[in-house]
Amino acid sequence: MLLSADPGDSRPLWLLTEGGLESWLAGQSAAVRAWVRAHVFQAERHRVLTLPGEEGVAGAALGLGALASAAELGPWHASGAPERLPALPWRLETPLPPRAATHFVLGWLLGGYRMNRYRLDGPFVPGAALIAPREADVRYAVAAAHATALARDLINTPPNDLGPQELADAAVALARERGARCQVLSGGELAGFPLLRAVGAGSVREPRLIDLRWGAKDAPRVTLVGKGVCFDTGGLDLKPSSGMALMKKDMGGAACALALADLLMRLEAPLQLRVLIPAVENSVGGAAYRPSDVVRSRKGLTVEIGNTDAEGRLVLADALTAAEEERPALLIDLATLTGAARTALGPELPALYSNRPALAERLRQIGEEEADPLWPMPLWQGYEEDLASKIADLGNVASTPFAGSIIAALFLRRFVAPSTDWVHIDLYAWNGKERPGRPVGAEAQCVRALYRLLQERFA
Repeated sequence: MLLSADPGDSRPLWLLTEGGLESWLAGQSAAVRAWVRAHVFQAERHRVLTLPGEEGVAGAALGLGALASAAELGPWHASGAPERLPALPWRLETPLPPRAATHFVLGWLLGGYRMNRYRLDGPFVPGAALIAPREADVRYAVAAAHATALARDLINTPPNDLGPQELADAAVALARERGARCQVLSGGELAGFPLLRAVGAGSVREPRLIDLRWGAKDAPRVTLVGKGVCFDTGGLDLKPSSGMALMKKDMGGAACALALADLLMRLEAPLQLRVLIPAVENSVGGAAYRPSDVVRSRKGLTVEIGNTDAEGRLVLADALTAAEEERPALLIDLATLTGAARTALGPELPALYSNRPALAERLRQIGEEEADPLWPMPLWQGYEEDLASKIADLGNVASTPFAGSIIAALFLRRFVAPSTDWVHIDLYAWNGKERPGRPVGAEAQCVRALYRLLQERFA
């Protein structure tokens, strides 16, 4: 919870690094120093120590760990505070520069997130309230926290409640809320999206193509494409049960694209925004597409299906082609595309590809500054031949098990014009371990980093 003004009974909150603890203690009373020593408080990261007073809690200290100074904190340094502090209003006593103050407010808000839809015990509401410091960009922090919650809620929703139609409904609701337009294509309207139709043919839940538009027509055009595979069984190349356990998150790219769109629209970015989401379920059935099928894409290239579990790149290919038809100034796709990216970089570091190396490097720098990291990977031309097919223009998988994330990116590049500035992000969209502000479950990756890139590039 955020408060816009001090209600008059707020308590001071100090932000302390391990290296700065002793200098802070030197300015405190003998009673406070004794209290801190008695509790063996060493300003460990996320540790909270309440300080006693005549009427109960007089204040608190929040540990920042090994940071050089509080000015370097990121959002995750603050995210554990709301549920660890007593249910009182709090004001920061430690001065912060604008970026750190904004990160603190954002982290505080992210720390209050819980997925409560399926619980009987009601929503989680932290009792502690923060009086936002004047230096913070509160408007941005609130918008970013809202966008993160939107993505997390969509990804966390179980697949029985989130199929292609429900994902489309969520996009329509967002468009209505933000004054955007949203068209949803289905059935025969998808005749121009043959790869999308092929992937969705095995499911009773028919595919959708979501097309959201917002912004002034004379503004630079930015198009986001998000992979919306609402559940992925692997198709006829069926995954083992362990491989299906997290497949509700296979629409994480679509969720992050919608979250980024929400952030851009809330903050009125000077863009002409388009969001394309191929929404589909990859299932087993009598009409399911098969290994060795050849499907002609929207672009006209024929694709031989080497593995039906490499479906994400197929639906993205048709959507990227549709995006290219309007020649955007920048084209960004987000997808939970390959396990190979996780093998290479782990779950917290999305793989970043771009046909503009300087653009990829700048996005990497921004991600580091925003605690929303990405890592550039090469579009290695030498692997292009691994997508060759004997009977089609290309295959959807390589003939070798190596460089799977690069191979997938090279496949997508075939559907992007060389003249288009293009970014492809292969992300995980999931927290596998419990941490303050990051509960086990869905995660909105790259949303804040991409927002800052677009703000910097087009403002």
